[in-house]
Amino acid sequence: MIACFDIGGSFIKYGVPEADGLVPELGRVKTPGEDYDAFVAALETAIAAMPGPVDIVSIAIAGFVDTGSGRAVIANIPSVNQRVLQPDLDKRLGRKVVITNDADCFALAESRHGVARGKTNVFAIILGSGLGGGLVIGGHLVRGHDGIAGEWGHSPIVDPLAGGLLNRPLPEIACGCGRKGCLDTFGGARGLERIDFALTGEHRDSSAVLAAWRDGDAAAERAVAVYVENLARALNLIVNTVGIDSVPVGGGLASAPDLIGRIDARVRELVLAPRDVPLVVPGARAVDGGLVGAALAGAEGVGKAR
Repeated sequence: MIACFDIGGSFIKYGVPEADGLVPELGRVKTPGEDYDAFVAALETAIAAMPGPVDIVSIAIAGFVDTGSGRAVIANIPSVNQRVLQPDLDKRLGRKVVITNDADCFALAESRHGVARGKTNVFAIILGSGLGGGLVIGGHLVRGHDGIAGEWGHSPIVDPLAGGLLNRPLPEIACGCGRKGCLDTFGGARGLERIDFALTGEHRDSSAVLAAWRDGDAAAERAVAVYVENLARALNLIVNTVGIDSVPVGGGLASAPDLIGRIDARVRELVLAPRDVPLVVPGARAVDGGLVGAALAGAEGVGKAR
C-alpha cells in the first residue's frame, strides 16, 4: 500500500488511494517546521494510522530536490530544508520514499483524474501567493534538468509596460530566487496586489482588488488587465513551444473563475493554433491534487524531486 502525504508549511495531510485513484484525506497534523525529529515522528504516526501495511511513502511537498546534490530546497519548512532528505527518510521510515513537487503532483492529478483527463500535453499552474507549475507530456511527468521543470514563475520576463497598457513601468522587485523581473513577483495573488499598489498607491489585498474589479472600478480593471497581460504572454510562449492541450489552474486564485476566464480569453487570442474551447480552466483537483498526485507518483516511482 502507498501512504500518501501532502506537506505544506502549515499542515501535513495524509491518506491512501482508493480503487478509483482518488485519495480521501484520512487526517492532518501541524507541520513541525523547526524540529526534524518531530517531522519524521509525524510521518511515522500517520503511517501507523493507515488501514494496512505500508510499502511506499509518497510525498508531495512545496519545494524541490537538487538531483545533483540530493539536497532538498524547501524554504517554508526549515526542518527539512537543505537536508539530503529522500535517502534519510528511506532509512528512518524503513520504506521506499518518493518525493515530488506539489505542483507536479497537481499536474499529474489533473491529467489523470481532473479537467485535463485524456489530454496529451498538460501544463498545470498554481496561482497562489506566487506561481508554480507542473508539466505532463504524453501522460508522463517531466522532471527536467536538476529536477526542475514547469517553474515558469522564475524567469525574468516581466514586461514592465505590459505590452503598452502602461505609460510608466512597473517597479523591479527582487524575487525569492535572487533575480529581478521574475514573473513570480507579479504573477500570483501578491503580484496582483503589487500591480494594484503600483498603479493606485493603495494597499488592497487580492480579494479587494477583484471585488472592486467586479464592481466596475476603473483602477482595479487596469490592474487586472496588466496582471492578465503578463500572465497570458508567458503562457502563450509555453503553449506554443510545447503544444499544450490544457492548462488547469490551482491555488487560491483558481476560485475566481471570472479571472481565470479572462486569462483564458487573452491566451487564446495570442496562441497560434485556434482554440474553440477554453484552454486555461480551474482545476478539478485543487483540494486533493497533492494526495492524488502523490499516489500516482508513488505508483510509478516518479519523483521530480522535490
